[in-house]
Amino acid sequence: MTISMIGIDHDRAPVDVRALFAFTKKNAGEAMEKLKEKAGIRGCIILSTCNRLEIWASHEDEQELSLYQCLCGLKDIQDPSYEEYFISRQDKEAVEHLFYLAGGLKSQILGEDQILTQIKDALNLAREHFTTDGVLEVLFRMAVTAGKKIKTEAPLAHGNPSVIHQAVSSLREQGYDMHGKICMVIGNGEMGKVAAQTLRDAGANVTVTVRQYRSGMVSIPIGCSRIHYGERMNFLPKCDVVVSATASPNYTLRRELFDDITLTKPLLLLDLAVPRDIEPALGGEEGVTLYDMDSFRTERISPESMESITKAGEIVRAQMDEFFQWLDGRAVIPRIQEIREDAVQDLNLRIHKILKNTPMDDSDRANLLKAVDTAAGKVVNKLIFGLRDSLEQDTFLECVAGLEKLYEE
Repeated sequence: MTISMIGIDHDRAPVDVRALFAFTKKNAGEAMEKLKEKAGIRGCIILSTCNRLEIWASHEDEQELSLYQCLCGLKDIQDPSYEEYFISRQDKEAVEHLFYLAGGLKSQILGEDQILTQIKDALNLAREHFTTDGVLEVLFRMAVTAGKKIKTEAPLAHGNPSVIHQAVSSLREQGYDMHGKICMVIGNGEMGKVAAQTLRDAGANVTVTVRQYRSGMVSIPIGCSRIHYGERMNFLPKCDVVVSATASPNYTLRRELFDDITLTKPLLLLDLAVPRDIEPALGGEEGVTLYDMDSFRTERISPESMESITKAGEIVRAQMDEFFQWLDGRAVIPRIQEIREDAVQDLNLRIHKILKNTPMDDSDRANLLKAVDTAAGKVVNKLIFGLRDSLEQDTFLECVAGLEKLYEE
């Protein structure tokens, strides 16, 4: 069994390239079902976020598999040049990447919490569509465990860092204070709510757009106002800041929509969506400043964070050892079962000669042989699994190989 993955992220590709390969929740489920149908693939999981797209697969060792070609087939993309933006990993390299990822060590905002939830959501979605298998199930669950340990034992950040937190902090360093600013947040999903609450906490007056303007039907962060999505352009001229964070495949703000409005003050646009929510041409308009997901990167790592990264590495290595011990044990179980069957058959042949001349009914003899077979199987299992628990992995596998040779024809 081989574990393979292919990925594209904020370090390797700009937002427009990432957008080409992004999946919605519905599309990800359909795509996983199609991948699972391919010969040799035992299980698959798609992890799609604003900053990255990863496809994970467990497949037979001898299976020649190009996950990039599979992805291009799902997306109906014919251009091979995009492959340079992707990275492929297998087995230990792939597992190490996932464990570090779950701990927030590979995120655009170091130590952010959202990726851990996104990994759990990706696993749950695969379960719903019956595309995961035992290997990926255990791998992703152990990655979540590693991520939680890193969060508690080697925290890399305080609070709940995210792109909007980084944006507000970066703008504050540039002298742009959100206090008293009129802000509109387009989108009331998870990211939209985080953005609205963050701006509200920064002292802004926040209005959130909602699709259904019915009392009690849609919740918004406390302290924020709301308007219907269709009213956004009427409200926009009053705004100092507009944040758009939806899962829409279309622009929420297009250049042509600005032809009928007049801006009387500078406007700051923050596009936190992949694919983009705001048409890039708006960044060239007079009085408009446009930022996207890639605008607020930071390479600064404090000495405290470096200590946490070192500790996180120790946690990752320990979790990796545990996972591969499980995986190696899983692979050797069929060999142990064959040894047990051969040993039971050997004992059966030897004791049959004794029982053949023992005076008893045929039915009693058959029941006794059956009981002996069961007892012998349990004894062999106890011996072999006892060796597994008391010996080093390599030594145990040598013992298994030696036992196999005993019954070679």
